[in-house]
Amino acid sequence: MTIALQDTPFDPGVLLAFFSRGRTETGAIVTFTGIARADGGKSEVLELEAYPGFTEGEIRRIAEEARVRFSLHDLMVIHRVGKIKPGAPIVFVATAAGHRREAFEAADFLMDYLKSKAPFWKKEHGPAGEKWIEPTERDHADVARWDG
Repeated sequence: MTIALQDTPFDPGVLLAFFSRGRTETGAIVTFTGIARADGGKSEVLELEAYPGFTEGEIRRIAEEARVRFSLHDLMVIHRVGKIKPGAPIVFVATAAGHRREAFEAADFLMDYLKSKAPFWKKEHGPAGEKWIEPTERDHADVARWDG
């Protein structure tokens, strides 16, 4: 299991190649790459803040839950912090499982958590100034479906 926060860009293709290497017993690998968007010109830079140590620990806790819940062989979460320009990858999630359903569901579970509950603080910088970003009602509904 790999969990990392970093302020430097990453290449999702390189991460996938590394994560996939040598997996002779894995039947499915699912990945998700989140990209910063310009949001119709409203955002020129997305800024993410995290508490080093604490944020990774919380992500590791939910990742361990995903590993057990979905019988994963392995998983990877790489998340950017700092200032990110539109078009740049923000987050990379990879899940490896014996079967596709578990791999898909685990990636979805992890992303719902990262989007709604992970301890990140997001600020958008644009022509109208700075604006803090909070999870939407849809984000809360997405994460709530895993509680049942």
